[in-house]
Amino acid sequence: MTLPLALTMGEPAGIGGEIALQAWLRRGDGVPLFYVIDDPDRLAGLAARLGWTVPIKPIATSGHAAKVFPNALPVLPVGGKCLAEPGRPNPADARLVIGAIDRAVAEVKAGRAAAVVTNPINKEALYGTGFRHPGHTEYLGELAGRLYRAADVTPVMMLASRALRVVPVTIHLALREAIAALTSAAIVTAGHITHRALQRDFSIATPRLAVAGLNPHAGEGGALGSEDRDIVMPAIAELRAAGIDAKGPLAADTMFHAAARRGYDAALCMYHDQALIPIKTLDFDGAVNVTLGLPFIRTSPDHGTAFDIAGKGLARPDSLIAALELAAEMAARRAG
Repeated sequence: MTLPLALTMGEPAGIGGEIALQAWLRRGDGVPLFYVIDDPDRLAGLAARLGWTVPIKPIATSGHAAKVFPNALPVLPVGGKCLAEPGRPNPADARLVIGAIDRAVAEVKAGRAAAVVTNPINKEALYGTGFRHPGHTEYLGELAGRLYRAADVTPVMMLASRALRVVPVTIHLALREAIAALTSAAIVTAGHITHRALQRDFSIATPRLAVAGLNPHAGEGGALGSEDRDIVMPAIAELRAAGIDAKGPLAADTMFHAAARRGYDAALCMYHDQALIPIKTLDFDGAVNVTLGLPFIRTSPDHGTAFDIAGKGLARPDSLIAALELAAEMAARRAG
């Protein structure tokens, strides 16, 4: 990877700033080259508050990041001053939070950054500005469609760690709505996008997909619900007909133990918590959120803003560092 990674500021009242500072402090341990799109004064004040020696260096362009990174944290100014205090969001910062995301994607599109890495946002703090998306994933899909003029962008969320990769077919929906929204076509689409991403971005030549059943015991032949028979099984058949190694539907309560995980490269899950509970249980600090199906690479820590510990120096940077490392690995594979 020759280009730096563009890291967004995230919610300034959360822990994004301090984990970015800690990631830079660990640069000697192999953390890849990155710069932050943020308010330089905010980061300098945060470092002073925490007593950390992190020189902050504003840069005019990402091209200066490599020269600055060994001795200071390079910061591309976001274009305004943040007003939030740790743990206390300020609605006036919302335009900067969204602007940092927009800028990061534009940097990658222009060939000035290798990938986008996003710090956690607080959606409630953004809704007052007209932000209408349930999360980063959906917003990035729309943004990719606009900036890349692509009509067929389908963002798919993957959570990845050394122990497990999971893909929820439905994402930020109430459980009742997720079940109603589940279709064979959605499963097939997620399966194809996951298969291609495992080949291109994870260097797995022949990916193996495990498909979870929706109902307990995968429906028990219809005794515990017809969705697995009528929706999930036809989707698996279609994936297999396309040459994809997909098996299931599998009972979700037995497919995540160690021996079962050795039998597949990623698990397609039918709803949000079916995917996120096992991976966060197995590797809460090391899991990474990856958005598949975009024309650019995007990773993120797999945790939230953690307002309760923001500004106290208690937040662990492990997930952010893992997100930076995975983004760099994916960028190198695509470049190769």
